[in-house]
Amino acid sequence: MYLRNLAASAAGLLLLAACGQQEAANGSAPPEQNESMDHAARAAAALSDPARPEADHADDALRKPANVLAFIGIEPGMTVFEMEAGTGYYTELFSTLVGADGEVIMQNPAVFDTFLGDAVPTRVDGRLENVRVSKTNFDNLDAEDGSADIVTWMLGPHELYYTPNGGGPLGDVEATYAEIARVLKPGGVFVALDHAAADGSPETTGGATHRIDPQIVKDLAMEAGLVFSGESDVLRNPQDSYETGVFDASVRRKTDRFLYKFTKPEEE
Repeated sequence: MYLRNLAASAAGLLLLAACGQQEAANGSAPPEQNESMDHAARAAAALSDPARPEADHADDALRKPANVLAFIGIEPGMTVFEMEAGTGYYTELFSTLVGADGEVIMQNPAVFDTFLGDAVPTRVDGRLENVRVSKTNFDNLDAEDGSADIVTWMLGPHELYYTPNGGGPLGDVEATYAEIARVLKPGGVFVALDHAAADGSPETTGGATHRIDPQIVKDLAMEAGLVFSGESDVLRNPQDSYETGVFDASVRRKTDRFLYKFTKPEEE
């Protein structure tokens, strides 16, 4: 089932990519634009995969995955470590994008089982053959040194300051960002997406309103040795009410969300 659907998606991807290649041959687009077009074509192919669950399609308008995926820039054969994958909305898309020669590590803390239920095995088992499920805290990532091309953390960095069910934290803050840097290959990228808190907000907003000041994420990633290399405003919403918790009906799924990219320096 997975390979058949992957083949269908690949055919669509090749057709879309061919259009970009023709423009390049005609000299109508610079190399960086062609690369962007290629990532957009891959995103469109993944989103049109007939194997995607209907519930995922229903989320697309709010999540704007075509823009997010194009920003991340996943290529076939890559290894993607997906921190805090949740029920797997992005896991599904990453799986298609890396293809049969790639791998996605779908990570969630074990304590998340209490509210994820059977969502993860339903998503993965017998369907996504290139996905490996991992249950660890954020400061103990289940991957070898320098093994991941991309690490993503979608709507998650604030969770370091959240203690579910009155338990302990889900990872030491500095150790978590050190782990992200450890598992990335030289030249690999870390992509962070989260609900924004007002500038200057304390870390504790992560546990209180499930938001975080974007500068905190930027500072921690850079302190771990990563280089800030890009951002997208596709999910920004300056009309957000920053003091309101993200699950409040007045802002739910309409929050101001920042999307950052960091790069691990190449070895000298």
